[in-house]
Amino acid sequence: MEFTLQVVGSAGSGYRAPPSLTQALIVSDSIEYPALYLKRGEDARLRAGHLWVFSNEVDVARSPLSGFEPGDICAIVDYQNKPIGVGYVNPNSLIAARLVARGLEHPLDRSLIVHRLNIALALRERLYDEPYYRLVFGESDGLPGLTLDRFGDVLVGQTTTAGMERLKEELTEAIVKVLKPRQLWWKNDSSARAMEQLPTYSDLGFGEYGGETIVREGGLEFAIDPVGGQKTGWFYDQRENRAQLERFVAGKRVLDMFSYLGAWGLRAAAFGASEVVCVDASAAAVEATLRNVERNGLSDRVTAVRADAFDHLKALRETREHFDVVILDPPAFVKRKRDFAEGRLAYRRLNELGMRVLAKDGILVTCSCSHHMPRATLLEAVQQGARHLDRQVQMLIALQQGPDHPVHPAIAETEYLKGFICRVLPA
Repeated sequence: MEFTLQVVGSAGSGYRAPPSLTQALIVSDSIEYPALYLKRGEDARLRAGHLWVFSNEVDVARSPLSGFEPGDICAIVDYQNKPIGVGYVNPNSLIAARLVARGLEHPLDRSLIVHRLNIALALRERLYDEPYYRLVFGESDGLPGLTLDRFGDVLVGQTTTAGMERLKEELTEAIVKVLKPRQLWWKNDSSARAMEQLPTYSDLGFGEYGGETIVREGGLEFAIDPVGGQKTGWFYDQRENRAQLERFVAGKRVLDMFSYLGAWGLRAAAFGASEVVCVDASAAAVEATLRNVERNGLSDRVTAVRADAFDHLKALRETREHFDVVILDPPAFVKRKRDFAEGRLAYRRLNELGMRVLAKDGILVTCSCSHHMPRATLLEAVQQGARHLDRQVQMLIALQQGPDHPVHPAIAETEYLKGFICRVLPA
């Protein structure tokens, strides 16, 4: 691919630089990109497969970050003037740029998004018989800053970066072209948007209001709320893990903590559990769980309780309640590195409380969606809690996020979900 390097002022075509800025442009096939230069040696991680450029890696003498507006498309260029690819910039974020396409052959436009969506769709259609899955998982699907979940003919998306927010019109057009949905919701209330200095909101990006949104899993149907629910309304990442319950719950008494809409608990009941108690702190989640219980004809075996998880586990212990299977699937306790010490203690306390209400030969399902909580540390928290109770743990199955949340080998942050199914015995 032929390209040239030009230095132009505000009159340069294709890019409107501030009047005071002299801007270096990469020109390829008549497309002009403002150049974001990296410091010497800071291209190694990108060339190894990563997609992020941190602000301290930018050569601000050659390409001042103040010369960019949040979401500007740029060419990311190494110290020796060799373009790495096309991405977008946010001068207000620690992650100052994200690489979207390597080389300069493909502009960052609707056509590229359509192409990436088709590649992502091909994987999901290979994995699943029905259109219920995470369709786009950000960096892993070549669309950093975009999450897209599919619920039949309803799609729920999140843009978490200024670059993807600026491309929302192109994203909407591409999604409608590829998927032809009845509705496309933008659920842009993620806390990640604060790091990009973006406002939070939810709106209908395509289609008309009205109609129920349903997700099907394991032969069950769950009604979800794409606007008022947690995240995009459902947690597809645990689907394969919930399927593992089949061999452990038949005829058993099951406790599902942090139950949200009852996914774990209803799957356990469908697999033959004799009794399931779902517990969540949200009144809306408990009410929705009860509706899903009734929808699936499981009212004779599943109940739902509104309570704080830690308080409820203590109360169950005081009344000497015991369950054959205890499921612990909490929200992230370690959202940032600085939360690690406190979060690790919270996982230890939670797992110990869970084991206090577990039968003598019981099954503990424990999970963490905290990227900053290492897998080994979670298992250590289980072991420490067990030893404090004078119990013995056998780790049976290691859990991870489903294949519709593919891990990018060069980006550790894309592997976040970990868990274990453990047998807990007397010492």
